[in-house]
Amino acid sequence: QVQLVESGGALVQPGESLRLSCAASGRIFLINDMGWYRQAPGKERELVAHIASDSTTDYAGSAKGRFTISRDNAKNTLYLQMDKLKPEDTAVYYCNATVIPSIEARLDVWGQGTIVTVSS
Repeated sequence: QVQLVESGGALVQPGESLRLSCAASGRIFLINDMGWYRQAPGKERELVAHIASDSTTDYAGSAKGRFTISRDNAKNTLYLQMDKLKPEDTAVYYCNATVIPSIEARLDVWGQGTIVTVSS
């Protein structure tokens, strides 16, 4: 019953910026950890950025200094600000969340992904 929907992916030139959004809807008591992952063709899925329930963050080495993850708990929404984009950032970006729909339950939920292409 819980769904995640990503938005904001686009075709941009190197050095430009994008902001990705992930909106959670459905039966939600609370959301614990959230994160952004990406997968390029022929490569393994990798964690890009993580944010805990207390808003502490962690980033992949390739994202440090360029990307910023944040969350708005009142809106059940996750964001990824991406600056100084490089061609190697090209991938499908996925939102992930650990959702507590009730006091006794826990769900690991994924979105369908949004495509980011960085090319001149």
